[in-house]
Amino acid sequence: MRGLWWWITSVMGDHDYDRYVAHLARHHPGQEPPTVRQYWKDRHAEADRNPGARCC
Repeated sequence: MRGLWWWITSVMGDHDYDRYVAHLARHHPGQEPPTVRQYWKDRHAEADRNPGARCC
């Protein structure tokens, strides 16, 4: 059950912010990470600018 929950939350993007912050720490030390709110705002704005292969 725990594995299923991890998979569902991963598909929904629940871990994306944490992975992004870890990436910044590894590859851009000293750069201040955005807030969770700002991260999602920027991510949705980018998806709207570049829709790519989305279903909707």
